[in-house]
Amino acid sequence: MTRQEHLDRSRMPKRILSLDGGGIRGILTLEYLDAIETLLRARSGRSDLLLCDYFDLIGGTSTGSIIAAALACGFTVAKLKALYRDIGATVFKGSFLRKGLLVPKFPSEPVHKALDQNLGADTTLDSDRIRTGLMVMAKRLDTGAPWPLHNHPEARYAAQDGRLLLSDVVRASTAAPTYFEPERIAILSRDGTVVDGAFVDGGVSPFNDPSLQLLMLAALHGHGFRWQTGTENLLLISVGTGTYKQTFSADKLMKMVAAEQGLRALQSLMDDCGRMNHAMVQWLTRCLTPWTIDRAVGDMQLDSANGPKLATSVRYNVILEPSWLSTEVSLAYGPEQVAKIAEMDDPTNMDDLAKIGRLAAAKQVKPGHFPAGFDVA
Repeated sequence: MTRQEHLDRSRMPKRILSLDGGGIRGILTLEYLDAIETLLRARSGRSDLLLCDYFDLIGGTSTGSIIAAALACGFTVAKLKALYRDIGATVFKGSFLRKGLLVPKFPSEPVHKALDQNLGADTTLDSDRIRTGLMVMAKRLDTGAPWPLHNHPEARYAAQDGRLLLSDVVRASTAAPTYFEPERIAILSRDGTVVDGAFVDGGVSPFNDPSLQLLMLAALHGHGFRWQTGTENLLLISVGTGTYKQTFSADKLMKMVAAEQGLRALQSLMDDCGRMNHAMVQWLTRCLTPWTIDRAVGDMQLDSANGPKLATSVRYNVILEPSWLSTEVSLAYGPEQVAKIAEMDDPTNMDDLAKIGRLAAAKQVKPGHFPAGFDVA
């Protein structure tokens, strides 16, 4: 299909792919995508099927935005794996002079260079090079507003957003505070003048897991898509980068300096947003892969069965905890090993993350998660 056919609201049903943020842990996401691509190729009988052929809207936050943009531009998962390892090795090169306190830990130039080389330095958000619907989740820090930047021509701000360079938009979505400096992007203000916006990682919005934002994008009038909702009309596939929750004793927290307490509070808020997004999606959709949200609401199967059923949804992810890894994928990692693997800026973790993702995908990704009614003709 052409991009316009992917976006055309008269051509139902629609398929949505949501990709979480998580730094270098995106390599884990790629193993799930490899399993999905393999399954869909076998289903369709097409060995050259691309994920942009199947999904009508692909969206991501931070590292997920890199993957989403490349997939929407027609990359195979194999090509993305090679690119991702190259980016990880070149971008996450630390320096003893850069600690993330007075200056960001990593320079932004290698990210920009890699994005320009692979997505095209002159590719705009409305470019024909983008073969399907695409959303990049960013946060405009100077106004405090989440910005889901996408390529639907009927969106309220399509004329403005469509002219933005894809590499700039993706770099903005990956500009995690303390890791990279904000991305400065010139945009049109409400009065028609050009102003500079300071954009940072979409992960500091409520949508590090962008699945709820993508569901709203598809359904809410102002975004332009206005796709018909329902379990037979929308399929939402959400892929995580591994959930890791670091806890501290009250005594240790009380002894932290104020700046570190602030960072811990921000991380906790991001965790809360992720859990809330997950709970909302399971409630609003017919969820084929119910996950336990917390001890109070459990896996919400009854809530999902009695909810609005705006879509059929699937969530793939791993829990980066020794007990889960041992039970679910038969990997024996101690707490210190897991803590190291969970670091989002260490490229030496990629092999372990890929192994975890590969084993988890083999167990979790099932043909029944892609109902025949959503097959591409």
